[in-house]
Amino acid sequence: MGEGKLSLYTKVKSEEFKTQMINHGNEIKIFTGNSNRPLAEAIAAKLDTSLGQMEVTHFSDGEIYVRFDESIRGKDVFLIQSTSYPVNANLMELLIMIDAAKRASAGRITAVMPYFGYARQDRKARSREPITAKLVANLITSAGADRVLTMDLHCLQIQGFFDIPLDNLVGGPTLYNHFKPKVDDNFVVVSPDIGSVARARKVAARMDAKMAIIDKRRPKANVMEVMNIIGDVKGKNCLMIDDMIDTAGTIVQGAKALKEAGAKEIYACCSHGVLSGPAIERLADSPITELAMLDTINIPKEKMLPIFKMISTAPIFASAIENVYLDRPMSKIYD
Repeated sequence: MGEGKLSLYTKVKSEEFKTQMINHGNEIKIFTGNSNRPLAEAIAAKLDTSLGQMEVTHFSDGEIYVRFDESIRGKDVFLIQSTSYPVNANLMELLIMIDAAKRASAGRITAVMPYFGYARQDRKARSREPITAKLVANLITSAGADRVLTMDLHCLQIQGFFDIPLDNLVGGPTLYNHFKPKVDDNFVVVSPDIGSVARARKVAARMDAKMAIIDKRRPKANVMEVMNIIGDVKGKNCLMIDDMIDTAGTIVQGAKALKEAGAKEIYACCSHGVLSGPAIERLADSPITELAMLDTINIPKEKMLPIFKMISTAPIFASAIENVYLDRPMSKIYD
């Protein structure tokens, strides 16, 4: 926050805000790492403030150096950082930011992680495997975070890995509202695999649309073979739902299977556009008409395709940050 700017506390006009006792710092401070600065700037703008000043550099051997360029003593500090590519560098950057804030005597530290990396390693599927989601939870807690704000965790049980409060925001309604105008009698919500059936069923009910399922077999990681389509998609406009798109193998092969089954227009959406490896090439050659993604991960301009539609999560995160600061329930965001 620059010199002369009012804090969020003094800017908000509601009597509830003015009279409520805030015992975790009298001012809000928002900082960001290097993973998703455009989203952080949008969140700050929604809160009618600006990002705090912070130096993030590297030593010649690659070690990360962080220093806050303004006082945060006793402040309610929010550190915005997705642990997206490069995952390890961004995660380490977040941990160092948290440690620096703790040592600078911040009143409370909230790690705002629009995308929580390592979420897929949430259990031991085979012997001698790590549970890396738990490890990352331990690292964030040990670094000194008091709370975590994230969105659409890959697995909800990750919430139990934390010994500090975690708020898992829901980005789905924002995506569904984007496609709501397209819903008619010929619109079908499609689960790209069996694991996404519960999510697709919930979306279909919300949109009052029919549902179909792509039954597939995965011989090994990132390799998918479509087996069957359960449901009627011939002549229909289809929307495939997933929480993340990584190499895009599942979503692209699913789209091709739908097209072969006679589907008309094929749409897709996800909360997190990881888009690693051959994802861009696969999507460019796919029959998908539009792919809507939340901006939890910053996608470089050189990777943007004409079919991509980015939807801002800044309003949701800004409301969540305000509610954390005011100790209000998160349910108010969706009222």
